[in-house]
Amino acid sequence: MRGGRWTLPVPGWRDLAAMLIVVGFLLLAGISARQMGGPLAVAHPPAISLSPAALPGYTLRTVARMFAALLASIVFTFVYATTAARSRRAERVLIPLLDVLQSVPILGYLSFTVLFFLSLFPGRILGAECAAIFAIF
Repeated sequence: MRGGRWTLPVPGWRDLAAMLIVVGFLLLAGISARQMGGPLAVAHPPAISLSPAALPGYTLRTVARMFAALLASIVFTFVYATTAARSRRAERVLIPLLDVLQSVPILGYLSFTVLFFLSLFPGRILGAECAAIFAIF
């Protein structure tokens, strides 16, 4: 406040760079989400392009899967831990259940979850993507 007037700060080049990065990530997330809604062609899978120009798209999908699994893991952690910490009865059930579930390899869950997610989103890439995200989770 100068002389009784409010002045707005002028954004610097770092602010503009950060804004461009955030907008870029949001655009890439939107593109990735739109691609996940496409049809799942099991009989005729799409050819994998080996050209360097296709690498950013593949990288985007991989990073999107990793961040989705990270977000799901964080949400699960806070909900599960809060429930176990607030209720003595829930703690006696949830903590041993988690110990048992952690001892089972991911391949034990994968066959059921792939079937579940593919039937949840029939004929869509999103079902296969959700199964991959669960495997990372």
